[in-house]
Amino acid sequence: MASRPAPLYTAANRAGARSPGTAASRESGRLATNHESDKAHSMSGFKEPSFADRQKAAQQARQNILTKFRSQPGVDDPAVAQRRAEREAQAAERAKAKLAREAEKAEQKRRDAEAAEQAAAQLAREKEEAAAREVALEAERKAARDARYAARKKRK
Repeated sequence: MASRPAPLYTAANRAGARSPGTAASRESGRLATNHESDKAHSMSGFKEPSFADRQKAAQQARQNILTKFRSQPGVDDPAVAQRRAEREAQAAERAKAKLAREAEKAEQKRRDAEAAEQAAAQLAREKEEAAAREVALEAERKAARDARYAARKKRK
């Protein structure tokens, strides 16, 4: 058998015990409403910073930035010079690799152009040979036709 849920009200409420926000609180002169002033009392742990506090925090932030900047190594520091030299070496390697890629592209382009030129020359030779075969075939046909014509004349 399932147990029954607990009632929303208790025996104390039925007996007339007063809770905040009821007639008892209204009688005391305080209305139980949700105003900002009520929230401020419930969140009394938060203290809004004053102008002086904000000024002090801003000054401290500026000071932190300044000390961080001053703690960085200068231009003449050996570590900075070493990093600069490494970056320049990497840039030189990238430039060399780029030149090599461009040279390879140019070589590939030249090979492609040469292959296209050879293909065009082969196509032109094939067309020329086809035209020569057509001329030879036409000459053979004419010779056969002339031979038939001459044979017919001879029979008459």
